[in-house]
Amino acid sequence: MMLRHSVTAGKTCANVRMQIRFGLQKKEYAMSYSTISLWDVTEWTDAHEALARDKFVPMVMSVGADRVQMVRTGDKSFCVITEYADAQKAEKAQKRIAEIRSQAAEELPMTMASASAGSVFAHG
Repeated sequence: MMLRHSVTAGKTCANVRMQIRFGLQKKEYAMSYSTISLWDVTEWTDAHEALARDKFVPMVMSVGADRVQMVRTGDKSFCVITEYADAQKAEKAQKRIAEIRSQAAEELPMTMASASAGSVFAHG
């Protein structure tokens, strides 16, 4: 019995070490939620990038986002990836996010092509 307990404990410890090493602990990502919006622009300038970075990223962060990334995906396109702790935080922020998107589209030469959202099931 002692040997069996030892083997089981060893497997449990190995599992925990593997979960920590490879980020497999469900608590880290099971409840997180992300939104992704795709945008097209008519022109791209350093001033537009600065406005997006210095004004709109902080605005999105202020409504509950944990992280915001704006990724240039082409000469005249980009996406915004916004991460929230959970779906409830994301849902609570969506009215204000819609207002921010509208304001950004008024101040910058861009239109939103599409938006998607969902629960994160894996990350690295």
